Amino acid sequence: MHHSTLLSLFILLSALSGYYCGKVLVVPVDGSHWINMKVLIVELNAKGHNITVIRGSSSWYIKEKSSYYTSITVDTGEFDDDFMVMFLPHLLKIQRQGRSFWSEMATADEIYSRITKIHQQICNMTAIIFENETLIKSLEDAKYDVVLTDPAFGGGVLLAHRLGLPLVLNVRWTMYGEAHFDIAPSPLSYTPVTGLQLTDKMTFIQRVKNVMTYMMILYKNSKYFGYPYKEFTQKYFGPNVDFFFLLQEADIWLMRNDFIFEFPRPTMPNIVYMGGFQCKPAKPLPAELEEFVQSSGQHGVVIMTLGTVFGQLLSDINDEIAAAFAQLPQKVIWRHTGPRPANLGNNTLIVDWLPQNDLLGHPQTKVFVAHGGTNGVQEAIYHGVPIVGLPLIFDQPENLSRMQAKGTAKIVDIATLDRTVFLEALKEVLHNPFYKENIQRLSKLHHDQPMKPLDRAVFWIEFVMRNGGAPHLRTQSFKMSWIAYHSIDVILTLMVTVLIFAFVTVYIIRYFCLVICKKKVKFE
Repeated sequence: MHHSTLLSLFILLSALSGYYCGKVLVVPVDGSHWINMKVLIVELNAKGHNITVIRGSSSWYIKEKSSYYTSITVDTGEFDDDFMVMFLPHLLKIQRQGRSFWSEMATADEIYSRITKIHQQICNMTAIIFENETLIKSLEDAKYDVVLTDPAFGGGVLLAHRLGLPLVLNVRWTMYGEAHFDIAPSPLSYTPVTGLQLTDKMTFIQRVKNVMTYMMILYKNSKYFGYPYKEFTQKYFGPNVDFFFLLQEADIWLMRNDFIFEFPRPTMPNIVYMGGFQCKPAKPLPAELEEFVQSSGQHGVVIMTLGTVFGQLLSDINDEIAAAFAQLPQKVIWRHTGPRPANLGNNTLIVDWLPQNDLLGHPQTKVFVAHGGTNGVQEAIYHGVPIVGLPLIFDQPENLSRMQAKGTAKIVDIATLDRTVFLEALKEVLHNPFYKENIQRLSKLHHDQPMKPLDRAVFWIEFVMRNGGAPHLRTQSFKMSWIAYHSIDVILTLMVTVLIFAFVTVYIIRYFCLVICKKKVKFE
């Protein structure tokens, strides 16, 4: 027994001696993006890594104290936290009054203007860090192995460059749009631009629309979202440093989707897909909630939630939804904040919070009514629950469009929603096996992997830490000019060469023909 204990201790110490514990500097994005980042932080902490999180003083969800990380709080002043609370009802009112080209343009301009202010605030927060010599010195002395950030905002990218550290992105969106367009070849003939809700099978007219929209988005994102970072990099790094290049130089792009959800498209060696990495098996429900779910009997349960930010809709929309729910034989669990909706049926339970993942994994859950956030969509795929979609803003219409194209969701337009329309959508998804079969097929594909997405993500973060980056996976294409990238110079050179060769050939033939003709005339 004594020898066995010593042997076990020796093996344990040997294993621990080979176990690498690093230091990770995390620059997250608040809101639902923090949910994703926290999953990675918890897993890295469990692996023994030391985590430091930089947070703003007005952060919504990123706590100053945690058992998983230490935090550095930066004063951000007053944050416009009514953006989501007040802007959504404003947007919904515009949509309910009827869609038009001009109303859509006005809404888009307002969104661009609001988000530009947030980007400017992120730059201001980063400037505070840069100009605090004591803080910068402490960050340099800490000898971090890697910066992990969400590039929906650019503060982490800027800080990684300032500290000269390897960079890993937890990404689906950057400030320029969908992340693939920033790093991977994106043929517009079969790669739909975000916002158009197209598929990879486009008609000629759709391809024209796709190209024109891409050019407009490229211009607008550069003008609105890229400008604050352009100013920042020129001020702190000089005129020769371009923020877009700093973004493209990230070592690893941990992509929060995969080709179970996404349409097939070109990718790059340093893009690692981790779609559904935050998903996990369902845990038992609280006793009262389990009792309510079981009371649904053979009809099952419908759950509805609009995510972490959007707790409520307009009162007239809520009333119509409640009236539709009241006509179902199913029980309904609805996460709703604000005034209690009228027409609420006895089958509907209103809650301030619900365990979304655990309810989606419950065998009694039949349909998920959701706004189309990435987290909810991925959890629906993981657990195989079809969706009735109520897209609101940002990427949500595009996410639900992807799911509808794959036959796993039915979208209801908020602009035309009433109790009849909503009830018909619920009944279709509840009773048409088409939706259930398709979502279960996607779920089976998701689970049929050699490695869990979370394990894959952590492996590549640790890979960068062990090797001081991953430059061998980075393409050099972003350092090339547009002309060189598309080989325009090569094509023009070859064309000119061919034309010169053809001209010389014709000239030589013409010359010999003239000589022969002259000799023939002279002979005669």
